[in-house]
Amino acid sequence: MYRTHNCGQLSESDIDKKVILSGWVQKTRDKGFVVWVDLRDRYGITQLVFDEDRTSSELLARARELGREFVVQIEGKVIERASRNPNIPTGNIEVLVEELTVLNPSKTPPFTIENETDGGGDLRMRYRYLDIRRNPVKNKLIFRSKVTMEVRKYLSDQEFIEVETPYLIKSTPEGARDFVVPSRMNEGQFYALPQSPQTFKQLLMVGGLDKYFQIVKCFRDEDLRADRQPEFTQIDCEMAFVEQEDVLDAFEGLTRHLLKEINGIEVEKFPRMTYDEAMGRYGSDKPDIRFGMEFGELNAVAQHKNFNVFNTAELVVGIAVPGAASYSRKEIDALVDWVKRPQVGAKGMVYVKCNEDGSYKSSVDKFYDQNDLAKWAEATGAKNGDLILVLSGSAGETRTQLSALRMEMARRLELRKPDEFAPLWVTDFPLLELDEETGRYHAMHHPFTSPKPGQLELLETDPGAVRANAYDLVLNGNEIGGGSIRIHDREVQSTMLRHLGFTPEEARAQFGFLMDAFEYGAPPHGGIAFGLDRLVAILGGQETIRDFIAFPKNNNGRDVMIDAPAPIDKEQLEELGLKLEVKKV
Repeated sequence: MYRTHNCGQLSESDIDKKVILSGWVQKTRDKGFVVWVDLRDRYGITQLVFDEDRTSSELLARARELGREFVVQIEGKVIERASRNPNIPTGNIEVLVEELTVLNPSKTPPFTIENETDGGGDLRMRYRYLDIRRNPVKNKLIFRSKVTMEVRKYLSDQEFIEVETPYLIKSTPEGARDFVVPSRMNEGQFYALPQSPQTFKQLLMVGGLDKYFQIVKCFRDEDLRADRQPEFTQIDCEMAFVEQEDVLDAFEGLTRHLLKEINGIEVEKFPRMTYDEAMGRYGSDKPDIRFGMEFGELNAVAQHKNFNVFNTAELVVGIAVPGAASYSRKEIDALVDWVKRPQVGAKGMVYVKCNEDGSYKSSVDKFYDQNDLAKWAEATGAKNGDLILVLSGSAGETRTQLSALRMEMARRLELRKPDEFAPLWVTDFPLLELDEETGRYHAMHHPFTSPKPGQLELLETDPGAVRANAYDLVLNGNEIGGGSIRIHDREVQSTMLRHLGFTPEEARAQFGFLMDAFEYGAPPHGGIAFGLDRLVAILGGQETIRDFIAFPKNNNGRDVMIDAPAPIDKEQLEELGLKLEVKKV
């Protein structure tokens, strides 16, 4: 028996008990006549004591040889701790050690295994197995497990059936780049790793399973950032015989359940807004509604006043930053520099201070009087003490730029509180997006999304005006889930693929299996997929997902711990029918 108790379990009720503990040596403190050792496992820390009066000289000497992260087993008696530690659950007791066994010694770790560590990000990723021993990482993985279990419990209680779908599938030209896998038995042919189980879950609805879910790994070969990894986990769901309202109700229920069980927060009905409304009010299809600063369009009150920058702009739009009229000129100039950064791309910024006495002071006083600026304040909802920030230019770019500025101001003003949750449904997305370079339309979600009822005919006359029967679930300015009502009719699917530029032959080659299935009694169906990594991070009060993944990749898509990706042997390449060409520099 390696242990009778874990290292976070013992209390005063256990005093005088004989116990066996196993774990890692967190630290040792040698005072000459007494040695204390903090023993750590997943559950907590227990203090061990070795002293001259009650411990043999041989055992005391062995205790002094223990190093950080040694794996040890001890037997001893629980005693009252003379100097109590109220910061840990076991702080009222310690264990007087009678036997000590070193199960495995340890090299000195490359960084300290403590909450506040001296290890940088790259070093900790290289030794991720050591980083996981630290409470901040360990607790995030435990938190992820708790969220995942609650998802499974809720969906199972709602009669969803968990089904596994294949990882080796067919590559498709839509969406992000695929990871491809060569087939040894079919030389010159390749599988792809799934970007999602989309077609398979639709086929499960054709198969009559009615309600499906899967917590599944998906893969996209695309550039990385803080909230993106080449492999990620989805909560993938589908339902038959449903309309949009049925899906929204079902997964609003799941989200409400998670917020209550994980965060102790009750949320009533989730607000909804259309894509056009979200873009108009916030410049984003995933707005953070925990705070205001809604867009105020100023074309009608800012143009035709001899200020050519505004007069030539497609859109003049501003936000009112609460309480920021006290900003100094230096602080405002820093904001101007911020919006001019390449990541934002604005050419400049106009500001208006709404003074406490009701007067206005702006960077364009030469062109606008107090009455004009009062109209700006009305349009943006600014009050005395607020600061109006205004951008102008082409409509799409300017909304995107102002959305970035809005989020930055919220960050600086600490309005994005991690313990406050504001869910939102965004609906009625465009069905298609026009690629300006190729002149081709692309599906905004995927090619299996159904148009809104009554809009199918518009595909022939005005495809850009067609709205999708699609919806995204947004939480705190992050898209945590997205889905749609699917096409379930072969002819409609063929029409959709034709408008996406597929020839009948290409459509048949790529998606013939799905359209064939639609001829055998496919029910109306729809679903949604949640990004589990992002959902867990937000519920955990953060927006970066890396620490909630056991073994993440770095920003270059590399696993620096196992050094992957890596070259493979020439023999393996030949077996797969592949040749590696080395480019000459």
